[in-house]
Amino acid sequence: MFRSAKGFAQFISVERGFMLFTMSMGATFLIKENIAWLQAIYLGFIVFCGWSAVDAVNNICDADLDVKSDPFKAEYTKNLGRLELCIFIFFSALSISLGVLTGIPLVTVFVLAGIFIGVLYSVPPFRLRQTIYKPLVNFSVGAVPVLIVAAFYNVFSVEVWLLMALIGITTAVNSLWEDLADYTSDFDTRARTISIVLDYKTALYVTITLGYCLLPLMVLIGILFHLNMLYFLVLAALVAYLSRRLIQKRSVLFGKEKDNKELMLELGDIFAKDLVIIAIVQMTNIMLSSYLKYQPAFLG
Repeated sequence: MFRSAKGFAQFISVERGFMLFTMSMGATFLIKENIAWLQAIYLGFIVFCGWSAVDAVNNICDADLDVKSDPFKAEYTKNLGRLELCIFIFFSALSISLGVLTGIPLVTVFVLAGIFIGVLYSVPPFRLRQTIYKPLVNFSVGAVPVLIVAAFYNVFSVEVWLLMALIGITTAVNSLWEDLADYTSDFDTRARTISIVLDYKTALYVTITLGYCLLPLMVLIGILFHLNMLYFLVLAALVAYLSRRLIQKRSVLFGKEKDNKELMLELGDIFAKDLVIIAIVQMTNIMLSSYLKYQPAFLG
């Protein structure tokens, strides 16, 4: 039972789905400028289902590649048989149906756009996940949920467009960490991701640099929407966590072990897992800080 639950959770990438769910809730609070729990949960569930569909089809197409990078997930996916396609159709239909039920055509358009981009990302002959354009496609992972919320409330202010752009850039940069974890399988299949084009070591340095470049963008979100001090404290803690990891691994990154390809690959995998945790915490931070902005009594 546990193995089945774990396999299913990995098949739809439930941890990233949760990240997008909380992000959508935070966007709802900020765009509505009020605590709208029912709408926030509803819109978050639309996004969660859409993501589950997109990641399901990605894992279907990646089953052979995952044999090396994630054998358990690959085995689970292959054991699903025809059920794997049913899961994709189920979550796609559920997300689209919930979008239609809002009665707002633009919401449905953005839901369809997100799923369509996900198909282009994963399915041959497009297979954009194995190209240098992967970060541009992953921009939509953060942008589409914000656009769904904006369409629901028909609010497309400068602040909303900036929020969409900043979150989109964040998910685009995070996709570079995924490239590091998938380097071996991507190299074997002659993919043309950034980590392959630049070479692994250079890509790792570039990705770490871009990760720190996200800090001013996250600070800008806090300033733009007047989030409380808790938001900035959590953000500082996340930066400290990442910096501590870099200091711990400095000999591999910058010292005598930097030419050891095996250690560099292992380090990239560690950072990829760390960044998933950091992304989840940060999106939850945005949601919680957005809530506290309109419910300050909660702090007292």
